[in-house]
Amino acid sequence: MSAGEIAEITGLTLRVALVATLVGIPPAVGLAWLLARREFRGRSFVQACIALPMVLPPVAVGVGLLLLLGRRGPLAPLLSALGVEVVFTWGAAALAAAVVGFPLLVRACQQSFAEIDPRTERLARSLGLGPVATFFRVSLPLARRGVLYGSLLAFTRALGEFGATAVVAGIIPGRTETLALGIWSRVQRGDDAGALLLCAASFALALASLWAAEGWLGRRPR
Repeated sequence: MSAGEIAEITGLTLRVALVATLVGIPPAVGLAWLLARREFRGRSFVQACIALPMVLPPVAVGVGLLLLLGRRGPLAPLLSALGVEVVFTWGAAALAAAVVGFPLLVRACQQSFAEIDPRTERLARSLGLGPVATFFRVSLPLARRGVLYGSLLAFTRALGEFGATAVVAGIIPGRTETLALGIWSRVQRGDDAGALLLCAASFALALASLWAAEGWLGRRPR
């Protein structure tokens, strides 16, 4: 296995993980704030639905996405009208990784928002800030450590995503073959040397990401 192939697969994995994380951050932060600050009917059901991708078999998540985005799925007419093809593309791999890592991101953000004293937000409102300004100028900055940590967790989860990605994106060399999919395909072909090289690249990426997360958490906040 050449260095170019390893670089190409690693680059695609990083792109998929980065896009998956960036796509998940806005809805995760919004949902986390809502769950931490509001009591409403069905709140526990919403939390259970958010956590589902974390407890379901990843293959089941992939099948659900395939049924939703496939040619016979409910979103097929809209995607066709827009000229967008999702299934069996790297975008499908990013979407699958975003769905699987979403519960980790929401949980970390929710805990961070819950630790903020509500009196701080009320004080900001009493000084003339509106709800949106209070969120962006007070709540979100105070919760930034949790948001960053959740993002890093979702990113590392996306780096190793296999089951859902294999179903909805397939294993297409040069197009959807991430590190996890590349390891699996080489094991199936009996290319143990290639699989070990990709394992080493995956290990290095995951370790670097987790090291960064732990280093950030270890810093004393100002």
